[in-house]
Amino acid sequence: MPIFKYSAKNDQGQTVTETIEARDESVALDMLRAQNLIIINISEEKRATKAAQSRGAKVQGKTVKPEELVLFSRQLATMVNAGIPLVQSLDILSEQMESPVFRGIVGQVRSDVESGSSLSGALEKHPKVFSLLYANMVKAGETSGMLDEILERLAGYLEKSDSLQRKVKSAMVYPGVVTAMAIGITLILMLKVIPTFKEIFNTLGGALPPPTQFLIMLSDTIREYFIVTVGVLVGFGFLVVKLINTPQGRLNFDRLKLKMPVFGTLFQKVAVARFARTLSTLIKSGVAILGALEIVGKTSGNKVIEIAVDKARAGIREGESIADPLSKSDAFPPMVTRMIAVGEESGELEKMLSKIADFYDDQVDAAVSGLTSLIEPLIIAFLGIVVGGIVIAMFLPIFKITELIG
Repeated sequence: MPIFKYSAKNDQGQTVTETIEARDESVALDMLRAQNLIIINISEEKRATKAAQSRGAKVQGKTVKPEELVLFSRQLATMVNAGIPLVQSLDILSEQMESPVFRGIVGQVRSDVESGSSLSGALEKHPKVFSLLYANMVKAGETSGMLDEILERLAGYLEKSDSLQRKVKSAMVYPGVVTAMAIGITLILMLKVIPTFKEIFNTLGGALPPPTQFLIMLSDTIREYFIVTVGVLVGFGFLVVKLINTPQGRLNFDRLKLKMPVFGTLFQKVAVARFARTLSTLIKSGVAILGALEIVGKTSGNKVIEIAVDKARAGIREGESIADPLSKSDAFPPMVTRMIAVGEESGELEKMLSKIADFYDDQVDAAVSGLTSLIEPLIIAFLGIVVGGIVIAMFLPIFKITELIG
């Protein structure tokens, strides 16, 4: 879409020189008049140079930490609110960035804006850093003249979203680490300890108990076919990942996640909290409901949620409410759809969605605490059964020899 540079008088009689993105010059003039601006002159700007585009291509595949993006959003909001020109603000921010990758990206955004691009248009060139949600909210802020407020809102949203992700990761780290340790200990016993006992038993002679025989046979098999077994497991894992990355595979995997016995409830609460928080933020920022639902679906992180949201978009086009299609999906609890319906009827949908997000954030906290308390004894029992079973099976012949000597 073309970029137009304009000079105009605002309500206070001050002359402002900015850029605006529009389909053509007449649309740009209509948009500016709607902001009560008196146009002095307007002209179409040229696109960014090829050199600038190539510099952007070098960094657009990189990612940055969430806290860096939060800090960038908050500082840019402060500078815009203070009346510092956008190009100068981006120049200051690019100089103080600690991350070389993010510094390069902000520098490229600054070059694009200086060349006549809108801020949202410059951000869209770096989708790995600035998501679809981020770019569209900035576009809404540019259109409404509330860029500083939108950036502050974005910073708050990113902080809460990152906090939610950290909670889920913390719930997964403990069982993951302990399970990895259990597998490592078992492999050491199978590959190093049991062969030593096997030599001792061969020296002593005599028939071994069935559990000991099975364990020695299993140890021999693992040692003989260790490389083959690892290769098969790696290949199987690679195949599973490839299947999950297909549309149908992703849908089946996300559906399975929501139905898991222990973790399913946690995944559902996280998905609902993210859906409600994102949609509330977009509606509050002035993004049209159909556009907001499209962004929510693409950024939901769950194919089941995305399909339900797409059905809601289709229903709205036909005159339905948002709540009716969502109520037919297993991903949304009845309480959520009823609260959304109440929000639609009362005209305060964004406030109701914000309350839903806050409620489910608290539910995620409780679920993580409960999950940790539940998993800990299960993992200890698992370790005791596996390691203890191996130890007992290896010491059974020694107990038998002791009894015979006695």
